[in-house]
Amino acid sequence: MSGEKTAIITGSNSGIGLGVAWELARAGVNVVLNSYTNDESDHALAAEIAKETGLDARYIQADMSKGNACRVLIEKAGGCDILVNNAGIQHVAPIEDFPVEKWDAIIAINMSSAFHTTAVALPIMRERGWGRVVNIASAHGLTASPYKSAYVAAKHGVVGMTKAVALETAQEPITCNAICPGYVLTPLVEAQIPDTAKKYNMSKEEVAQKIILERQPSKEFATVEQLGQTVNFLCSSAADQITGTTISVDGGWTAL
Repeated sequence: MSGEKTAIITGSNSGIGLGVAWELARAGVNVVLNSYTNDESDHALAAEIAKETGLDARYIQADMSKGNACRVLIEKAGGCDILVNNAGIQHVAPIEDFPVEKWDAIIAINMSSAFHTTAVALPIMRERGWGRVVNIASAHGLTASPYKSAYVAAKHGVVGMTKAVALETAQEPITCNAICPGYVLTPLVEAQIPDTAKKYNMSKEEVAQKIILERQPSKEFATVEQLGQTVNFLCSSAADQITGTTISVDGGWTAL
């Protein structure tokens, strides 16, 4: 795409979002990184991508729990051909003990933020004559686990909104799809493995296979690079007629 298009990736200073940003940039797309922090390290990530790819890469701070901040993010970017709604948080607790403030935050960041960003991005895409909305949902957008009521509700909501947006743009050169990852090897997940191994007196390999990847039939983590390349595919001409659907990158989890 040679720098002709710009992608905004929410929640992209680490993990899946950063992996997606790198793969889009390597494919020739200018990228806008985002998170709620505004540290030198955040801007350094964008500078590193720009240096390696020769493309425009910027970091824009925005708190995705605030609807207006989500909308301003898109406006500040100055252009949006590709929107990747990736920002997300998690909390685990039985529903009767689930903190109300955690429920509100998860719904706001994991689901409502995608509504706000998409609402502002679509008119820009229409004006530019092309667009891609890619929502990073989850295997939990298609199935459920106990103690994750807010996350499961939010991710199911994202999948539903994906279908609605796809129908609203079906006769335009704009598509909207959701990617549903299972467990992905991110720095956050990697950091949890040693503590869990110590807690259960297991090796790191046993923890990965028997605890973390228990529901993932492949017994292998997906990678951030694989998710980024899936986004690239959805942004290619091969995916012009793929809209309103989910692509599972979950090692067979949702096939069970």
